[in-house]
Amino acid sequence: MEVTAKLRRLRMAPRKIRLVAGLIRRMPVRQAETQLKFLNKAAARPMLKLLQSAIANAENNFKLNVDDLWINHLMVDGGMTIKRFRPRAHGRAGMIRKRTSHITLILSDDKREPVKTKKSYTPRSSKKVVSKPAVKKEVKSEKTENIES
Repeated sequence: MEVTAKLRRLRMAPRKIRLVAGLIRRMPVRQAETQLKFLNKAAARPMLKLLQSAIANAENNFKLNVDDLWINHLMVDGGMTIKRFRPRAHGRAGMIRKRTSHITLILSDDKREPVKTKKSYTPRSSKKVVSKPAVKKEVKSEKTENIES
């Protein structure tokens, strides 16, 4: 069973929220909640509220056990951009973009698929360079003629 919670028009840049989202993606819910409580990022607070909302939805609407839940899908999209102007030199104006975000969080109680881990780098065994035997080129000798005068 999957439980969805959405947060729309959050007045924070998606790039900054994706840092926090990458940290808790594919984690058990309790572990993700603990991570967000102690994370020193501004985006952690709204993400924690969204996670708690999704947990409450799972408990009250679907009667799911919280200990079985894990974050199946976490997506951060860009929302609308509020545009403001800042005065610049010589009567010009510079654009200020105040970005917003949409966050979609899907919890699941299904058996979790294993998280793919990156393989550690192992250097390849170097190939031995086999030198070919030197090929002797035939040198043509010049014929010298005896010139009689």
